[in-house]
Amino acid sequence: MSHTYYAPHGGHPPQTQLTSDRAVFTEAYAVIPKGVMRDIVTSNLPFWNDTRLWVLARPLTGFAETFSQYIMEVQPGGGSDKPELDPQAEGVLFVVEGEMTLTLEGQKHAMKIGGYAFIPPGSNWQLHNESGEPVRFHWIRKAYEFVEGIDVPEAFVTNENDLAPNEMPDTDGRWATTRFADPTDVRHDMHVNIVTFQPGGSIPFDETHIMEHGLYVLEGKAVYHLNQEWVEVEAGDFMWLRAFCPQACYAGGPGPFRYLLYKDVNRHPKLKINAL
Repeated sequence: MSHTYYAPHGGHPPQTQLTSDRAVFTEAYAVIPKGVMRDIVTSNLPFWNDTRLWVLARPLTGFAETFSQYIMEVQPGGGSDKPELDPQAEGVLFVVEGEMTLTLEGQKHAMKIGGYAFIPPGSNWQLHNESGEPVRFHWIRKAYEFVEGIDVPEAFVTNENDLAPNEMPDTDGRWATTRFADPTDVRHDMHVNIVTFQPGGSIPFDETHIMEHGLYVLEGKAVYHLNQEWVEVEAGDFMWLRAFCPQACYAGGPGPFRYLLYKDVNRHPKLKINAL
């Protein structure tokens, strides 16, 4: 089954638009609604041509500290031969609009909507837009936590449409997760999955856990319960949750509610505050 995902296109609102929106930053969570992702808040990166990006998350002391997340926009002919400057960084790419060519350890991969790539630290990779339209994709980065005696996971490229979602127990398929990495594989210290709720589906309790989250809404709408506050979210919105932020949701319909989910996993918590 193919899907259509929301991707920002930027632009600038008219002077007649109301100033207030749904953006909020608290001690436990942040919501960056799609209306915030305008031209004025884009960034550029070294060695990337004809490219701009929206930075959704970055490590912040006293908040979420394990990852950064971007929405990249690469124009036709643009890209990079030197995309990642940190040899310790692992990455996940997920295409939400357009097409691009990922060259990973010398092998070319044509990535379309729903395309997903896991890139281990220290990889040799390049990325270019060889199509005639802009490509927009998420890039999630984390400093890989090496463990003596455990190998670094290998790179892989796949597509959401080639994978079957895993239904959560006792939900009759109303809540399912598309898992790109085996959750029991401790070589991986982060998971980036897609969660799907059918209309009326819910997380029926306030999850309260150590994992930090980045949640980008790909499709649909829902009401999220975040740290005892109800927040409406829709396609294009981003939620950034600190560790132990209570969280639950109801899917609002009329179609599925789906989001790209980051979480840090499979490692001991740091016992020194400055040991990041």
